[in-house]
Formats: sequence, structure tokens, C-alpha cells
Amino acid sequence: TSFWVARQFGTIDLRTVGSGNLGATNLYRAMGWKAAVPVGAFDILKGVIPVVAFAPRAGPAAWLPMACGVAAVCGHVSSPFVGFKGGKGVATAAGVAIVLAPVPFIVCAVVWALALRLTRYMSVASLSAAVAFPVLTALVGPDDLYTLGVAVLLAGFIVLTHRNNIQRLLAGTEARFGNRGAAS
Repeated sequence: TSFWVARQFGTIDLRTVGSGNLGATNLYRAMGWKAAVPVGAFDILKGVIPVVAFAPRAGPAAWLPMACGVAAVCGHVSSPFVGFKGGKGVATAAGVAIVLAPVPFIVCAVVWALALRLTRYMSVASLSAAVAFPVLTALVGPDDLYTLGVAVLLAGFIVLTHRNNIQRLLAGTEARFGNRGAAS
């Protein structure tokens, strides 16, 4: 989504600016919040829609909507439409989480907001919420192993997509949120 918005309204290729990542954070840094907020919202819907759409059709196969949600996150991170590049999956995973485990999601949203406010690192906020999600799902989420398994899988996937951010954090070179034009 961010690739298309940047091309249509900013005439830029996000793969060549900032971090080169095709996510809402890099779009924000390249084009501002007016472009990034709708893209972030649409990316969340990419996670919500497949889970909601397949839930009534799942019957006894409770894993089906969850698998569709995970597939949506994978498709967002590795989109065939832009050379198998994409975002880091945070917003789309959040969309999956909203539907599968709303209470843990709400707490994770607070964790995300606090981490962003305290550190001004989008990566720290995203990683904090991602790691908190399976823990909170185990403590207060739906009482089923499928949801917990998806929570663990999504958290691991988010950590994996943030490898470069983790390296920059350790090196002290990660850009803080709000610094437009920096790597994300």
C-alpha cells in the first residue's frame, strides 16, 4: 500500500528512500502523516479482513481464519507485487491480533504507545508490543492453543523482520520516530 501511495501521490519509490522499507513508518518519513496514517489503517485492515471473512466458514477448523491472518502478514512483508519486498508486518499483525485476541491487543496497544513515547523508537515500540502479545495472550487471551500459537508465530516474525533495526539499536544508529528522512 505504501509503495502505491508514494508512487501515486509523491512520485517516489520508497525502496530508494529512507530505510528502503515499504512500511508506513518509512512512508511517514518520506511523505508525512497525511500519507502514512491512511496507509497504516489500511495495513491493519489487511489483517482484520481475512480473519473476519474466514471465521464463519471455518466450522470446526478454528485454525483456518488464523492461517489466513498469518498469510496476510506474510503477503504484506513479502509482496509479489513489488519484488517480494514489503513492510515489517506490524500493522497487519495488529489487525490479526484485534480479531483473535482483543484484550491482549488493547494492552499491547498501550505497551506500544508507552514504548514509543518513552523511547521515540518505532522499532522499540513495535518489538515491545510484539513480544508482549504472546505473553498477554497466554495470561488473559482466548483459552486455546491455536491463538497462542499464532501469537508466538507473529511475535517471532515481527522480531525477524526487525533484525536490521535491532542491529542499529545496538550500534546506537537507529533513527528516532519523528526524524523525517532517516532510516526506519
